[in-house]
Amino acid sequence: MSDPRPRRFTPRPRTTLLGALAACLALASAGAGGSASAAGPETLPLSGATVSGLHNTYDPAAFPYLARALDTGTSMIELDVWDDFITKEWKVSHSNPLGNSNNCVNATTPAQLYTGGANKNLESCLDDIRVWLSAHPGHPPLVVKLEMKAGFQATYGMGPDKLDQTIADHLGPAVFRPADLLAKPGGGQYATLDEAANAGNWPSREALAGKVMLEVIPGTVEEGNPTDTLWTDVEYARHLRDLAAAGRTARAQVFPAVHNAQAGDPRSRYADASIRPWFVVFDGDAATYLNGTVDTAWYDTHHYFLVMTDAQNVAPALDDKNPSPADARARVARLAAAHASVASNDWNALPEIQSLVLPRGVG
Repeated sequence: MSDPRPRRFTPRPRTTLLGALAACLALASAGAGGSASAAGPETLPLSGATVSGLHNTYDPAAFPYLARALDTGTSMIELDVWDDFITKEWKVSHSNPLGNSNNCVNATTPAQLYTGGANKNLESCLDDIRVWLSAHPGHPPLVVKLEMKAGFQATYGMGPDKLDQTIADHLGPAVFRPADLLAKPGGGQYATLDEAANAGNWPSREALAGKVMLEVIPGTVEEGNPTDTLWTDVEYARHLRDLAAAGRTARAQVFPAVHNAQAGDPRSRYADASIRPWFVVFDGDAATYLNGTVDTAWYDTHHYFLVMTDAQNVAPALDDKNPSPADARARVARLAAAHASVASNDWNALPEIQSLVLPRGVG
């Protein structure tokens, strides 16, 4: 039987010998100005570190409770979301658009994180995250990746506005929002997310302790639907652009991501140039990013946030679930050298890998 008591967060070592050597190299390459990595990985800006993340974290086959996934120390979790415009709720499931199939329990206290029935909606998953974070003060920043399986249904009240309100209602001030990246330290704000990212305006990881950053990508069903002409990435980017024009960026809770790896600036795929500066998060297949056709340093140079998925499939491929810790650690380090922000994987039983934080672009 699972222990129902909440686990106290005990910080794990955030770097191995490899990570320590990488940090020293980063300091040496920084010249007289030094480097934040000299004082530890948590002093790095959010865009300056590489971390590990878990794919399909909501899956009960992977973890009996969402809190168990968070207990691994991972820096990213992923939820598959369906819009149920009949019940007006967001369902969390891999393949059932009308029902929930997940490990979220709708906890209201830390003790409830490991008890009770699962298969709750997105609202309950967000509650579990909030309660878990409250029980682990000072936890490093957490990325929550939302795959909108069939996209939005704004016509039926399940659009970006509804998603923003849901997140605000259940995570509250824990969210690191687009408006927070736009805000200049001395007052005022940058005109676009692209301008803010290029200015290096990302806070440090320690400044974002206890915070959640949400990214949203188009879902597999949406991308495979020939009748769907307005995908999640475009719809949310338009929403964010329009909020900015109205002086209401504080309402936005999510960073839209450009989905799938592509050479050059992948934002060029958007015919509407006005939404391109609202993408500073990119998400795609790690093997494609590392196949020699993509200049991944471009993402790092511009301080963009880059999620590389299926880290295990980069040649030579590793076991999907249980590679050796040494091989998994080397793979995360390899993706760090290739300028990933997150190395996404399914290594559920390797907490020493999930808690890794390495300097980005060093190797």
